[in-house]
Amino acid sequence: MVDSETKERRWRATYRYARLTPRKARLVIDLIRGRMCGEAMEVLQFNRMRPAMEIRKVLKSAMANADEQEAQMDRLYVAEARVDAGPVYKRFQPKDRGRAHPILKKSSHLHIVLAER
Repeated sequence: MVDSETKERRWRATYRYARLTPRKARLVIDLIRGRMCGEAMEVLQFNRMRPAMEIRKVLKSAMANADEQEAQMDRLYVAEARVDAGPVYKRFQPKDRGRAHPILKKSSHLHIVLAER
């Protein structure tokens, strides 16, 4: 039987169908997994990769969800952060002599879960 005081509270935020490649987004999200939220925000703010901006928005949303339910903001950390592959939009680029080269426009689903330490 789990006591209500010992049960860990979690807050989550997701961004589905983000126009980011999952491989590049995973490079950025690996930097913040397990860090305190303030430290994670600083890492994302000064990271120059494009997915950092979108991941930062998701992290801010998760922090707002926690703040709304009166969590202790100075004790929040990134408990879970993952990137799942979304649908791939297939397009074709016309080339010489009637050929076509495929263009794969990949998308991602960003998931961030916060918990208190």
